[in-house]
Amino acid sequence: MHHDRDKRIEELLTRSVDEVIERNHLKKRLESGDVLRVKLGIDPTSPHLHIGRMVPLLKLRDFQKLGHKIILLVGNATGVIGDTSDKDAERPMLSHEAVAENMRQYVAQAGKIIDIAQAEVVYNAEWLDKLGFKEIGGLADAFSVHEFIQRDNIKRRLDAGKRVNLREVLYPLMQGYDSVVLRADVEVGGTDQRFNLLAGRTLQPRFGQAPQDVVMTELIIGTDGRKMSSSWGNTINLTDSARDVFGKVMSISDELIVPYLTHCTRVPMADVHTIERGMADERIHPRDAKIRLAKELVTLLHDATSANIEERYFIETFSKGVIPKDVETLAVTDGEALVDVLVRAGLAKSKSDARRKIQQGGIKISDEKITDVMQTLTKEQNNSILRVGKKNFRKIVF
Repeated sequence: MHHDRDKRIEELLTRSVDEVIERNHLKKRLESGDVLRVKLGIDPTSPHLHIGRMVPLLKLRDFQKLGHKIILLVGNATGVIGDTSDKDAERPMLSHEAVAENMRQYVAQAGKIIDIAQAEVVYNAEWLDKLGFKEIGGLADAFSVHEFIQRDNIKRRLDAGKRVNLREVLYPLMQGYDSVVLRADVEVGGTDQRFNLLAGRTLQPRFGQAPQDVVMTELIIGTDGRKMSSSWGNTINLTDSARDVFGKVMSISDELIVPYLTHCTRVPMADVHTIERGMADERIHPRDAKIRLAKELVTLLHDATSANIEERYFIETFSKGVIPKDVETLAVTDGEALVDVLVRAGLAKSKSDARRKIQQGGIKISDEKITDVMQTLTKEQNNSILRVGKKNFRKIVF
């Protein structure tokens, strides 16, 4: 039992994690049996949470499953001010109305990942809106302008002569003060949040608190290979229908399968490594790995029944390998070995690759599976359809 807990603590500190500050301190606290207060803030800048947000939410769930108190902070005050962390331009101030509308479904969406009933849900306007110049001046005293303008994205903007407004300087103080009010032991956030996450560590000692530890999670790429962003529409949203989630996963590039399995699901890492190795040496077809990923995400965001329904729907609709009307022809000679034909047509990299494809059942002629690596083609097969895998078709002509 003790070993199992150690494994879970190790995974909590490593899976999807880019950096932990202070790692040894946090590890000791996790091993001590203390119940930690673990905070994650999400600003309502859009009505939908996407799976990029799931990465820190799943990390929150990991803490929750180890018995810690998790705090979901909805930034209805910070959302108005606007975080500049991941922006290359000034972020407009949002109206209170826009923020209120955006956050209406946030708690329900987050509840798909974490156990909301056991979480503390807070809204930071409750304390931030009450601060006056005196209090804000006291908070600002802890930070230097020099540190702020050394941040990568701010430095780039200043170097390019772009405007950086004074409001943007205030955001880290607000996030840091949230940690003071909530007496956070740990704060979770994406790597783009580094400066803001450290603000809590700067402010807490001024209020007689120990500085929070920080767990920074990896950022994931959007479905089109760019940064995942609601404004670009390259997102899989927590509110998407089961069909949309499944379909979007099936259309991602193969490079995203392992990162999504690692960061957006809790498929055991041993399985993820097996899938990664299997795709590398072509024992596992990327399509099958995507189906696994799609089912995991649909199960997380909906349920296992929906995942099975969508798998069946997808296979029946898209994977039956409907023969295209304009199928290419492939000229062969009577008695030619199938292995040679596959290599010549570019349907296999080599003879050994062709033999492997046959042995694995990936080759059909007229919808009959070919299992004999010595198979030759005869004139009776004129105009037959040769199928390699799901997508490659050729019409055999003599």
